[in-house]
Amino acid sequence: MKQTHNIAELREISKIIRRHIVVMIGEAKSGHPGGSLSAVETLVTLYWDVLRHDPDNPEWPDRDRFILSKGHAAPVLYSVMAECGYCPIDALNTLRQLGSIYQGHPDRRFLPALEASTGSLGEGLSLAVGLGMASRWDKRPVRTYVMLGDGEIQEGQVWEAAMFGAFHKLDNVVAIVDYNRIQLDGFVKDIMEVEPLVAKWKAFGWHTIELDGHSIPALQAAFAEAASVKGQPSALIAHTVKGKGVSFMENNPKFHGVAPTKAEVEQALKELA
Repeated sequence: MKQTHNIAELREISKIIRRHIVVMIGEAKSGHPGGSLSAVETLVTLYWDVLRHDPDNPEWPDRDRFILSKGHAAPVLYSVMAECGYCPIDALNTLRQLGSIYQGHPDRRFLPALEASTGSLGEGLSLAVGLGMASRWDKRPVRTYVMLGDGEIQEGQVWEAAMFGAFHKLDNVVAIVDYNRIQLDGFVKDIMEVEPLVAKWKAFGWHTIELDGHSIPALQAAFAEAASVKGQPSALIAHTVKGKGVSFMENNPKFHGVAPTKAEVEQALKELA
């Protein structure tokens, strides 16, 4: 695959990924469009500009790792991995079908190129700090990135893992909070407020960076800053918009877990042209 720092190219790739997400969830008539669309720029910047990885050698020991802890946003990860060459693009529309490699949540039994099976919320950061510790023991130049949902970080296990990562000074671990402010049942502030979020991560001992999660230059700068930090894990608080790129999905709690209709898919694709 072609790596690129070019912002215009990364934006074009992001459009392609958004179209994949809308079409595959529409075809499945099931899935999570909102949180998939909010994570697009982060994953595109990671896979095309930041991660050391090789789709021709997915088990390369010195590859960087990415874990999608908010596993219900699998469509964005599948689309990115397919466009990178890990898995077939022409099978994306089999999402959630019986026997498909593209299960409703990432599953290594079906797609071995995944770093982990995820979807039980609250577990991804624990996996990430475990991988970070293993990389240190193995003396490998490996960095681990994990994306968490903002509703997900209401889980206590997240903060246990955060304590572990800071205590062990795992500067090879980067947590990304996709802070779109909407979870399954509505707005985060109405269910269990997570603010002051930046102060929380700092208090737990993480180097914390607040940014616009849809700005590719801001993401590039944040990932570069995180890579330069010594003695601390890093947390990126990425402010995003649920359903980003599709007008009727943006900031609409309905589209956390409701698939677009055929007419809505057509409308979305016009907006994403």
